[in-house]
Amino acid sequence: MTALTLSTAAAPGLRADAIVVGVAKDAKGPVVAPGAEAVDAAYDGKLADVLETLGASGAEGEVTKLPAPSGFKASLVLAVGLGAAPEKDSGYDAEALRRAAGVAARALVGAKKAAFALPLADAADAGAVGEGALLGAYSFDAYKENGKDVKGRGGKAPLADVVLLGGKPRDKAYKAALERATAVAEELNRARDLINTPPNDLNPAAFAALAQDAAKANGLKIQVLDEKALAKGGYGGILGVGAGSAAAPRLVKLSYTSPKAKKHLALVGKGITYDSGGISLKPAGHNETMKCDMSGAAAVFAAVVAAARLGLEVNVTGWLALAENMPSGSATRPGDVLRMFSGKTVEVLNTDAEGRLVLADALWAASQEKPDAIVDVATLTGAMVLALGNRTFGIMANDDAFRSAIHEAAEEVGEEAWPMPLPEHLRKGMDSPTADIANMGERMGGGLVAGLFLREFIGDGITWAHLDIAGPAFNEQGPFGYTPKGGTGSAVRTLVRLAELTAAGDLG
Repeated sequence: MTALTLSTAAAPGLRADAIVVGVAKDAKGPVVAPGAEAVDAAYDGKLADVLETLGASGAEGEVTKLPAPSGFKASLVLAVGLGAAPEKDSGYDAEALRRAAGVAARALVGAKKAAFALPLADAADAGAVGEGALLGAYSFDAYKENGKDVKGRGGKAPLADVVLLGGKPRDKAYKAALERATAVAEELNRARDLINTPPNDLNPAAFAALAQDAAKANGLKIQVLDEKALAKGGYGGILGVGAGSAAAPRLVKLSYTSPKAKKHLALVGKGITYDSGGISLKPAGHNETMKCDMSGAAAVFAAVVAAARLGLEVNVTGWLALAENMPSGSATRPGDVLRMFSGKTVEVLNTDAEGRLVLADALWAASQEKPDAIVDVATLTGAMVLALGNRTFGIMANDDAFRSAIHEAAEEVGEEAWPMPLPEHLRKGMDSPTADIANMGERMGGGLVAGLFLREFIGDGITWAHLDIAGPAFNEQGPFGYTPKGGTGSAVRTLVRLAELTAAGDLG
């Protein structure tokens, strides 16, 4: 993991491979952002002109490299675009700083140390820059020949050390901001690792074992229900989805408790470690990335550990509903009826609508503890991708104020999300002549239908929200900002922020 520190050193005298500065865009061209005064002075106040000559405009995500001025101990200056310059007397948006730091960290792969001289108006800015740099430096190399020992074999290691210039190393607020950035980024990157791990190495039992290791390391309580315990408990949804696989399912309960907690937040994650679609087999071209179908469980896992590391004054319970959805002679068939943990029966019309089945059991289990709120996270429907695209997750809830609070929390931490409705008229489409409910309804509005199905398994009087992260959970395109190709860790930061707000009493 990349190291993150604060320094009051002047940029010219700092030993580093590169100095990172910000450049913004205004009506007249590129402008050097605050924090880079010493670097600009070394160019006789003409750094913006030099950058413009080299083709820089200050656009978001733009990178321009130039030799460091004479007398600098660093050999390189890297200018990263911040986008539109803010209006006078207003600072830079935290997400702009986060993305710029991520772009710079990605551009400096192979470097040992870089000094970031980006705008730091306060501790929050330092946290944003630090978080962006740590997320941008992420690399998943475990399965590459040079993954364990890069030196001498042609590979490039991620940026090793990030030093933030202009901060206050002894200031409690700055220290806390960097500690938070480090904890959140490290756990988010843990989620990315899980999502990127091939399914032959991450089946339900292996995922549960990793959760046990993390629980031990972070003082968490953990309970793992194997296939025998699931059968004894009547978890028909999880067992039904996992019936076709040689790798048996698991339900993991991961608990963080604070002696000062006044609220209890339950998080439930879909953990399909590989989704073939089951008997309702996915068509060609839709299987290759289905290792990512456990992204919701990865996000919940990471958020609970982050809450523990941050010592939040709230009880957080994570439920990981883990199964592998495979076709075989023992697999659940379309037309089968499953009796769920709640006692409700479900007619399975499509075995590729499996995520809602494992979540239903976990949601009912979470409801039995009567938490103040439940939030589930899942790569649940292709319909949500069609509705919102590849970078935005949908939010549904049984409480409008709670849905709005989650949307605001997501925006605050830089995650793109959008509130979605739960139209009552769509519920009728799941009526079954055989069972209490079917796992499929109307095709149009399929993402909303899935949310309505999940709502059936929430205990009375419990505030609940559903995050469908099917779009942003796995990035099949090129990297951007601090987001890599592959697993993204979508929703981790939103969940952590929700835990913080709950601890502070700001969610009611």
